[in-house]
Amino acid sequence: EEPQMSQISGLLVEKPQSVTAIKGEILNCPYSALFIHVILFVTGKNVTFVAKVDSSQLLRKPNMKWLKGKWMDLGSKAGKHLQFKETYDRNTKIYTYEMTIVKVVDGDAGGYRCEVTSKDKCDSCTFDISVEDAGEDAGELDFSGLLKKRKQKEEPEINVDVWEILKNAKPCDYEKIAFEYGITDLRGMLKRLKKMKKVEPKKSDAFLKKLDPAYSVEKGKKIQLSVELADPNAQVKWLRNGQEIKPSAKYIFESVGGIRKLTINKCTLADDAAYECVVGEEKSFTEVFVQEPPVTITKMLDDVHVVVGEKVEFEVEVSDEGANVKWMKDGVELSRDGKYRFKKDGTKHWLIINEATTEDIGTYYVYTSGGESKGELDVEEKELEVLQSIADLTLKAAEQAVFKCEVSDEKVTGKWFKDGVEVIPSDRIKMTHIGRTHKLVIDDVKPEDAGDYTFVPDGYALSLSAKLNFLEIKIDYVPRQEPPKIHLDTTGSFVNKNTIIVVAGNKLRFDVDITGDPPPTVCWKKGDTPSSAGHQHMLYFKLSEGRVRVETRKNLSCFVIEGAERADEGLYHITVTNPAGEDKADVMVKIVDVPDPPENVKCTGVGEDSASIQWDPPTFDGGVPVKGYLMERKKKGSSRWTKLNFDIYESTTYEAKKMIEGVLYEMRVFAVNGIGMSQPSASSKPFMPIAPTSEPTRLTVEDVTDGTCALKWLPPERIGAGGIDGYIIEYCVEGATEWVQANETPVEKNSYRVRGLPVGEKMLFRVTAVNIAGRSPPAVMAQAVTIREIVERPKIRLPRELRTKYIKRVGEKVNLVIPFQGKPRPVVTWLKDGAPLDTKLVNIRTSDVDTILFIRQAAREHSGQYTLSVQIENMEDKVNLEIQIVDKPGPPIAVTVTDVWGFNAALEWKPPKDNGNCEITGYTIQKADLKTKEWFTVLEHNRRPSCTVSDLVMGNEYTFRVFSENICGMSDDAGISKNTAAIAKTGTYILPYKEKDMCSSPKFITPLMDRSVIAGYSAAISCAVRGYPKPKIIWMKNKMIIGEDPKYLMQNNQGVLTLNIRKPSLFDGGKYTCKAINDLGEDEVECKLVVRVVTEKEEAKK
Repeated sequence: EEPQMSQISGLLVEKPQSVTAIKGEILNCPYSALFIHVILFVTGKNVTFVAKVDSSQLLRKPNMKWLKGKWMDLGSKAGKHLQFKETYDRNTKIYTYEMTIVKVVDGDAGGYRCEVTSKDKCDSCTFDISVEDAGEDAGELDFSGLLKKRKQKEEPEINVDVWEILKNAKPCDYEKIAFEYGITDLRGMLKRLKKMKKVEPKKSDAFLKKLDPAYSVEKGKKIQLSVELADPNAQVKWLRNGQEIKPSAKYIFESVGGIRKLTINKCTLADDAAYECVVGEEKSFTEVFVQEPPVTITKMLDDVHVVVGEKVEFEVEVSDEGANVKWMKDGVELSRDGKYRFKKDGTKHWLIINEATTEDIGTYYVYTSGGESKGELDVEEKELEVLQSIADLTLKAAEQAVFKCEVSDEKVTGKWFKDGVEVIPSDRIKMTHIGRTHKLVIDDVKPEDAGDYTFVPDGYALSLSAKLNFLEIKIDYVPRQEPPKIHLDTTGSFVNKNTIIVVAGNKLRFDVDITGDPPPTVCWKKGDTPSSAGHQHMLYFKLSEGRVRVETRKNLSCFVIEGAERADEGLYHITVTNPAGEDKADVMVKIVDVPDPPENVKCTGVGEDSASIQWDPPTFDGGVPVKGYLMERKKKGSSRWTKLNFDIYESTTYEAKKMIEGVLYEMRVFAVNGIGMSQPSASSKPFMPIAPTSEPTRLTVEDVTDGTCALKWLPPERIGAGGIDGYIIEYCVEGATEWVQANETPVEKNSYRVRGLPVGEKMLFRVTAVNIAGRSPPAVMAQAVTIREIVERPKIRLPRELRTKYIKRVGEKVNLVIPFQGKPRPVVTWLKDGAPLDTKLVNIRTSDVDTILFIRQAAREHSGQYTLSVQIENMEDKVNLEIQIVDKPGPPIAVTVTDVWGFNAALEWKPPKDNGNCEITGYTIQKADLKTKEWFTVLEHNRRPSCTVSDLVMGNEYTFRVFSENICGMSDDAGISKNTAAIAKTGTYILPYKEKDMCSSPKFITPLMDRSVIAGYSAAISCAVRGYPKPKIIWMKNKMIIGEDPKYLMQNNQGVLTLNIRKPSLFDGGKYTCKAINDLGEDEVECKLVVRVVTEKEEAKK
């Protein structure tokens, strides 16, 4: 696969040269004529760089970056000191980029780079800036003066000629040339000339082809760097940012002849670095630029339609998690200014407008490096609902006028107008806005206040109007008099005589006709207290800012209550008086309302999927009898309530069904009367539907003694979400009905021993599971149990490893646990070699079911035959244990060199006096030269008490030592030979050596033994054979050769032959034969193997 990278070669024909900026100079920097043009101007103290990009062959706008050093992006440093500018010429299709450094300082010196990229093309150029201050003796080179002078003399090329002459001239001619061309600052000229001289690059001896100056690759692709060496055998090192690169899955090194390649797989932004190839003392440098692929939009914007004040969310999904997007509206980029919020989660991006207005209507765009999308936002005006309109008022002088209205939105503001002119607040005129209510209050009403008043909500095509009428009072003289009279109308809103029923919140207007001459004075009272002080012809009183008032007209008195409340209920008295007399009447006002919420909602019981709910009726029924209730429930933590009934439920208890077991619920209740539905009650405490478990299973009797009975059982088949807290055990005498609880608190285990039972009685038992929901149905014993001791014969269950000799080393721990059975508890006795066991040497601990023999540190005196006896009265069971404590053996004795011939020596010895309490398995023989006295092993695992040591060196004298071995290892000391073996030097005549003939036909020294094994347990049969040459061993079963059957494992350890049979079955029984064959003869042995199956009775005895 070819490395995929952006092509950059051939774009830059000429790169900018490094320059030195001296205050007052104007410098021109050469630039590339093809792709990027860079010009440097130094004007006063400001430096301007201009880069031009030809986009005639580009598909999209190029991206320009100005960098200082290698990584510092100057785009983020824009400000007063660093300024950027971008222009575009549509005719020439050339982009012009400018970077201006204002007031150059020493810190601006260094290396710079401008880099332009566009899809699969990129180019860059580097340049250096040196900043120098002009000293007292280093004047400025006034090239502008020279240029002017040359212009007059028409010598435009003199600037180039002067420097060419200086570069080619001898140092002794510099002063003469400077005087000839008018250069007065000789020191400045020399500095300038020194920097202009170019050093010819040294030809590389190690590299035939170096790295390219720069490489570009897309993120995620691979790139290959290649050099060609002069020496094909030379070793190279690859460095990244000065650190050596090691070969890995990411970095792959290749070497083909003199070509060395470095392949970088799956490039990331971290691979954007400087790389070097080092051969000896020479280096080749390059830079790798990693470009991120264009980010595309995978999910486009959708159009959004909202109402004023609602939240707006534009969502877009892009192809890369780390991508940045740009949001624009109608061509203007959006920023975080409080109105707009940007949110990002993985590949998803959101534009959020918290409260939409009509100004937000328009087209919104989102841009990425590889795509764009747009969406329309349409914002509609929100409809405003009028909950209470303003009412007409008729007032007299000095009265207070209150205009009040209520709309559906608390945030809506508005303005008040009188006859089309906005009302201005003053000390007498006040406007308030509290919640959804807007009020206009006019104190001390005057005739000029009469007119049409209008409230206009802001942002809505809506207006509310009412009229204020000013009432002028005129008193006419009427000579005749008529006693006052109250005429009550008992029709209409009267339920019965003189009683009015009003729904809370509604308006009450009660008109009372009054006659009398002169016009009587009206006084309204509530209870025994007048509601207000009255005046002739008209009585007005104010409660709660004019909510309750009296309006009096000719022959009419109107009692008005705006928004009736529960406190307005009561007996009202109306009294009319004039000089001719007095009249009274009583009116009962009854306020009816929705009832109060029910109280004390609680759960009284739960089931598997149901719960019983109970509550108290509301304390106030609203003046109308409660018809019933509506119930709702929700899961705890949720905000969604679910209705449980749509028809009115009359009772105060309710069983909620179809609930999920183990989930917490809450309930609330609404009361309903003829007026309406109350507010919801307080939520009940959380409750959880849980059902009791099913009954325990398999209740059985485990043990019965005098006065106790041990029971065991299994958990219920169905437990449920409530789990199990424990079990309750009860018992009763057979035939009785009273059950007695055996345990005070529930037991967690599945077994229990009931104590204190009457001996000889037949008892019944039952077990009940308990959890948070209560008790389960009981599990009852099917048959009665007689409480009496059950005699059981004693039986020792000897473990398998103790049925053979038990061997331990000296100092090891012995811990034997031997279980037994028998009832009542048997008597346990231990004997050693027929005598009572000494408890000072051996620790014995016995329980009801087992006995333990424990020796902390075994010694040889602990070896012997141990007898365990368990006895109940005249019944007894015994077992014998053979314990053998072994140790390392002592050294062999009487080691003697019996014969020496040629280069051989014969040794003999006697077995050690102390064999370590076990059989000697072999001997190890070592020799030592008396000159060096260094010991070397010559034979190991020698079974006989004699051997022949060969290959001794002529002229040396040897001594020998022998170690004895058993199952614990070699003896600590060795038996050393009493005499030595001297290998004499001989003359030219050497006695012929006759080697002893050791050849013999195979002979089995240990035969196979008949065995009886248990099916399923691995078994082994063994024998031993002797013969030389080493015989070939063949195993047969029923005269059939056993091949490479994985069921059989055949082993030969120095003549000891073993056949291991893995988990034998009845089929594996039969006659097994072992045959040994060599060139001198053959021999065979056979045995019979019986495989038996253990019956249940045998298993029970064990």
